[in-house]
Amino acid sequence: MLAGGHMPTKEEIEMVIEWCEKKKAEKGRTPLIELNPFRHIPWLRNKTTIQIDMPLERANPMGLVYESTLKALYEYVNGVWRRIE
Repeated sequence: MLAGGHMPTKEEIEMVIEWCEKKKAEKGRTPLIELNPFRHIPWLRNKTTIQIDMPLERANPMGLVYESTLKALYEYVNGVWRRIE
């Protein structure tokens, strides 16, 4: 369960990862900070940005982080970055 109280579905996670990969390919550089286009999804409602390949120690806790080498999403909960699964 995520901070917002909603469980992400496998399809939602895959959709966000696919979007991140597309943005990374379009821009051709990282790290990237993009406005969150998925605010209609309950567990992403409060995430202002999606940060692609931003080191966790530099990432904004109000955003979501996508780590492309692991194809993983992270959110900041209770003072630590946690992988969303």
